[in-house]
Amino acid sequence: MKIPKPTDAELEILQVLWEHGANTVRFVNEHLNEKKETGYTTTLKLMQIMHGKEMLSRDDRNRTHIFDAAVKEDDIQKELLDKFLDATFRGSASKLVMHALGNSQTSKEELDQIRQLLDQLEGGK
Repeated sequence: MKIPKPTDAELEILQVLWEHGANTVRFVNEHLNEKKETGYTTTLKLMQIMHGKEMLSRDDRNRTHIFDAAVKEDDIQKELLDKFLDATFRGSASKLVMHALGNSQTSKEELDQIRQLLDQLEGGK
């Protein structure tokens, strides 16, 4: 299956569903409104479009339809990161990491996690 590339608005909807699980349009809309005002009908239309693109599944056995993410968060993150890496850093993961670490305050805990990941990638050397 080809991984779809969600728009920014679609990604926001997916993030609500990934975090909270299958839910109603109203629930998703209320969470979107915590960040910026979004009309209910706008959210409904986007979710219907996403269902048509097979990004969302829909349970319509009850009067209130329940939507769920039909794509995995890891798959979308990998797809978006690969495109970003190619377009922005000409495919260089090291340039991306150097920029990310150089442009922000990285906590000791985050650095420890990065060291642990590097150890795993190197086979525990």
